Formats: sequence, C-alpha cells, structure tokens
Amino acid sequence: MDYHELSASLLAEKINVQRSSISHILSGRNKPSLDFILKITSTFKDVDIYWLLNGTGSFPKVKENMPSSTPSSATSNYQGGKKIQRIVAFYTDGTFDEYHK
Repeated sequence: MDYHELSASLLAEKINVQRSSISHILSGRNKPSLDFILKITSTFKDVDIYWLLNGTGSFPKVKENMPSSTPSSATSNYQGGKKIQRIVAFYTDGTFDEYHK
C-alpha cells in the first residue's frame, strides 16, 4: 500500500473488496483468502505472488528477459565475479521452472 501510496479504502476500491476486509487483514484478525491474493496480483502486476505469500522473490516484481540460449563457455557464466548458480522462471499462471548449472 505504501509503495502505491494507497489508503486501505483506495486499495479496497481498486481490488473490489469491502474496506472491512482490508482492515481485518491489516489488524491480523483475518488472513487473506486466495481470492484476495489473486485480486491483488491481477490488479497490481508488480506484486509477485510468491513474495506476497511467503516473502520469497522480489518486490516490485523484476521483469527480466531470459537469455535466448545457454552460455557456450564457463567464462560466460561470470558477471562481476559472481557465478550463476540457478535461474528461476516464474510464469503468469503461478508455476515456475528452475534451472541449475
């Protein structure tokens, strides 16, 4: 809410839920339903569902283009002295693929 500079009332309007739903979730009285989570992620494209559910991933969601082919030599796996360990691709349907070296 802070990132998008929204009050609880404005967030409720944007995702089409009652203001009391937002209030109950923020106070810890209720946990968000799957429907609520999906409304957030479909309305705010920069919110990663994995970040929202368990704190993994990033916020705002980083959109990066995947390389068109795998590197041909070991030296191309280095960027600034860092070696790529794994690549995770998240899809819009909530699934993901993980690639290990």
